[in-house]
Amino acid sequence: MRKQTTILDIQKMKAEGTRISVLTCYDYPTARILDGCGLDVLLVGDSLGVVVAGHENTLPVTLDEVIYHTRAVMRAQPRALVVADMPFLSYQVDVGQARLNAGRIIKEAGAAAVKLEGGANMVDAIRAIASIDIPVMAHIGLTPQSIHRMGGYRVQGKKEEHAEQLIADALAVQEAGAFAVVLEGIPQKLARRITEQLSIPTIGIGAGPGCDGQVLVLHDILGLCEKYSPKFVKRYADARSLIADAVNAYITEVKSGEFPTEAHSFN
Repeated sequence: MRKQTTILDIQKMKAEGTRISVLTCYDYPTARILDGCGLDVLLVGDSLGVVVAGHENTLPVTLDEVIYHTRAVMRAQPRALVVADMPFLSYQVDVGQARLNAGRIIKEAGAAAVKLEGGANMVDAIRAIASIDIPVMAHIGLTPQSIHRMGGYRVQGKKEEHAEQLIADALAVQEAGAFAVVLEGIPQKLARRITEQLSIPTIGIGAGPGCDGQVLVLHDILGLCEKYSPKFVKRYADARSLIADAVNAYITEVKSGEFPTEAHSFN
C-alpha cells in the first residue's frame, strides 16, 4: 500500500530532483479519484470560490467553507499530502487569529498543512503558525487575494526591481519556516532563479518548467471552468462535453419512456 505523504517526503523530492504533482480538490469522490492516480499533494484551494461557488474571485470564500470542503476531501482518506488554503482575512489581521484559524483547519478539517499568500509582508503570520507545529506552504507572485492591488490577474516580476523583490519574498518565507512555496504568474527565468536559490520546494503555476513541482486547478484541466482560460493552463480533457452528453441522453430516455426499464425496477 502507498504510504502517507508528509512534508518531509515533499522536501526530499526536491533534494532528489523528483517533480512534485499537485492539483486542487474540493470533494470526496474527486479526492478518491485523484489520490488513486498517485498525486503527491491535494490542495483544497480557495479557488473553490470561483470554480465551485461561482464567485468572480476568491475573496468571498470563508474559513468555514474551506473547512467544509477539506473535511469532504479527508473522508476519502487520501495518501497524498492535503494542504488547505487560508482564505482572505483569516490570517492577515493579527498573528493570534492566524494561529487560531490555521489550527481550526488542522483540528476540525484534518488537513496536514495550510497555505497562505504573501511574501515578506506575511512572515510574521508564517512564523507564528509554523511555531505551533503547523506546516505552512507560502504563495508569492500573482496572489489572487491581492487582485485589487494588482489590478487584475497580471504577470508579476517582469521589471528587475520587482523580480528582486520576489526573490527577497521567497527567501523571507523560507526563513520564516515555510516548507514549500507556490510561485504563480511570474517569468520562467525568474522562477528558475528562485528555485535554485531556495532549499525548500517551489510549486509553479504559470511559472514555467524550472520549478520543483506544478499545480493547476482541476476544473481548468478538465474544461469545466468557462470564466477564465489562463495561458498557463493545459486542458487534458473535455469533461464538460462528456457530462452534457450523458445528461442529454438521460433526458431523451426519460422523455421517451426508454428509462427506466425492468432492469432498473424492483418487483
